Amino acid sequence: MSVTSRSALLLILLAVGANAPAASKSELEARIVQLERKLDNRGLMDMLNQVTDLQRQVQQLRGNIEVQNHTLENLQKRQRDLYLDIDRRLNRLEAGGVQGSTGGAGFSAAAAADTPERAPAPAPALDPAEQRKAYDQALELLKEGRYDEAAAAFQAFLQKYAGSSYADNAQYWLGEVYYVTRQFPLALTEFGKVLNDYPNSPKIADARLKLGYIHYELKDWGTARSLLSQVVKNYPGSTSARLAQERLDRLNQEGH
Repeated sequence: MSVTSRSALLLILLAVGANAPAASKSELEARIVQLERKLDNRGLMDMLNQVTDLQRQVQQLRGNIEVQNHTLENLQKRQRDLYLDIDRRLNRLEAGGVQGSTGGAGFSAAAAADTPERAPAPAPALDPAEQRKAYDQALELLKEGRYDEAAAAFQAFLQKYAGSSYADNAQYWLGEVYYVTRQFPLALTEFGKVLNDYPNSPKIADARLKLGYIHYELKDWGTARSLLSQVVKNYPGSTSARLAQERLDRLNQEGH
């Protein structure tokens, strides 16, 4: 306690003891020490109360953070589910034209029946529900980052359902598996198959874009520029064209 505080206490004690029996200096000092201890204890209690209050606030903040994390996880899940739903809707639209021509397919199958060497594929391979299920399973593996399993699943799909309306998409995503794992030679091969085997696929622009990206990663600047320029020219206004232009701008900025 400061000298000023001790002097104030001494004056109080003298005033209180004015009408009381005279007290010795040592007795006054003892009383001052007792008062100091009481005041110190009160200060400790105040500090303890403050610490307790701070702990309570920290717990509340942690609770708020946990709630926010949970909300964020829910939002991310909704976003992922929305992405998958959009992908499914797009593929249903893409498959509509193929499924709408079942009459012609039936005729082809009937004609092939007269030619033994062109025996039709097993019936399950023509089941749209099975094709969709197998495709969705492979795509889900890719979304989960299980790349080896996804590659095997897309390869199995393409072998079993070579004529599927989802085959071009499966071929593209197989290339994507190798692209994201930076297995660029394999990715070049698989994306190249999209261009060569499915020339009318909606995935052509995306496949050509990824080929441009890969050649950029391989520092083959000329080929990268050529592929990206083709995307910008042939698919104006598309997302693929916008991304291709961004990479072309990057090439220019880097002086390649």
